Amino acid sequence: MSEYGFKKVLSMDEYASCFNNIDPVSQYKAWTSDDVLGPNGCLKDLGPKCDVFSERVQAAFVVSDPVDWGRDIQVLCDILRSGGLPGQSGGHQPPLYFAADDLEYQAAFPLERLGMGAFRIALESVFNRIHHHPLEYVSFGKPNPFVFDNAEMTLRQLSLSHCDVCGMDDGYPQSHSFSTLYMVGDNPSVDIKGARQAGHPWFSILTRTGVFKGEDNDTSFPADLVVDTVEEAVDYILSSECS
Repeated sequence: MSEYGFKKVLSMDEYASCFNNIDPVSQYKAWTSDDVLGPNGCLKDLGPKCDVFSERVQAAFVVSDPVDWGRDIQVLCDILRSGGLPGQSGGHQPPLYFAADDLEYQAAFPLERLGMGAFRIALESVFNRIHHHPLEYVSFGKPNPFVFDNAEMTLRQLSLSHCDVCGMDDGYPQSHSFSTLYMVGDNPSVDIKGARQAGHPWFSILTRTGVFKGEDNDTSFPADLVVDTVEEAVDYILSSECS
């Protein structure tokens, strides 16, 4: 996160390791401390120092699937219901952000695996049971329309930059818009739903390479096109755009 301009950043491993007994079963999880503790049991150099016992957490970001759900839910609840300073009387809940909201995804195991959206549901359920105010959060990632709007804006900027480099400024509309943008994905409730919500110019292609395995189109979030593989999706795009 420091690469995005944040000055005082701690991972969950680093933060939890600062507090004795914050995870009551940590002695059974030796792997969680190997990367953040030195040979003497003290925290390794964390860059800009943070006094976790006096400085309130200003925001929490969940940017990947947690490894230790139990500890992470516990520590996040401690942070969020105390106003950013575990063990102290509460203030307002610090902002909480999720980078994605996929309930499930396809991995090597034959059945879908629980994703970040499932973790968010678990955290929200626990937090709302132990705190008098419901959990406040912002979830980015598909199917949030922001993702598709941002992708379109980025592609437009790249297109304009390409025209500048190639000397194609004259007569080229600065408000360049695309006739079609393609969303290729295997998850109807995330990929296809997002493209449908974004609307024109998005064209959705559903593949049978992951979460979706149906013979026909998905009934809840039907795509504009259903194919078996990503290669078929690319072939369709090339034939549509290059003919």
